[in-house]
Amino acid sequence: MTPQEQAQEAADTLARLTGVERHDVALVLGSGWLPAAAALGEPSAQVATTDLPGFSAPAVQGHAGTIGSLELGGRRLLLFGTRTHYYEGKGVAAVVHPVRTAAAAGCRTIVLTNGCGGLRETWSPGTPVLIRDHINLTSRSPVEGAHFVDLTDLYSSRLRAMCREVEPSLDEGVYVQFPGPHYETPAEIEMVRRIGGDLVGMSTTLEAIAAREAGMEVLGISLVTNLAAGISGEPLDHAEVLEAGRAAASRMGDLLTRIVPRL
Repeated sequence: MTPQEQAQEAADTLARLTGVERHDVALVLGSGWLPAAAALGEPSAQVATTDLPGFSAPAVQGHAGTIGSLELGGRRLLLFGTRTHYYEGKGVAAVVHPVRTAAAAGCRTIVLTNGCGGLRETWSPGTPVLIRDHINLTSRSPVEGAHFVDLTDLYSSRLRAMCREVEPSLDEGVYVQFPGPHYETPAEIEMVRRIGGDLVGMSTTLEAIAAREAGMEVLGISLVTNLAAGISGEPLDHAEVLEAGRAAASRMGDLLTRIVPRL
């Protein structure tokens, strides 16, 4: 079975369990974003990820092992409360399986969120930043074979402009993905700065590539949860990521409720 066939099987199962034949927009909640999801409303249906073919239980604290279906602003939203990270060792296909399932379920737009380290000292913890572009340092791709996918406008300039209409104060940056699960060294952060990175984390880029391959329009939003290694001199801790998400939940929830209906 190909990855696309497995995604279609998962989408068919999702439609049967939720009673919703087709979805419009997918939203993947990253670390620290779970509290913000409450502002979107109560899902009309919710299933455990383990009930769908190809999905596994969440392996990271701060993620929920559920997929919700809800209506917001006339759009049918597919809400992924978890993601599979590359560092879990399950392979790239497992990392992008939710994205391909969303595409098979009818979604033409996907919002990829994450919690990350910021390289600009003006970005205090709790600051949302639009992803303008990315640098993938995993040395892997979800695209296989002689299938050449254009990534020129991967993070849709149209959607980013729309977001700034909703929230003019939103800044933009280049997101850099490391394999993880260890945090980056101060020397690696200096490298990121020199190659043009503004945000650093352990997710998102592989999912964005798979979304583009599937024909979806991509919006990426990072929640800066801490300054990157070596900038503040403080040690890094995943609990800090979750706390920043809780502190910013109201702001992030409000931002999502204003953006999603316009996608």
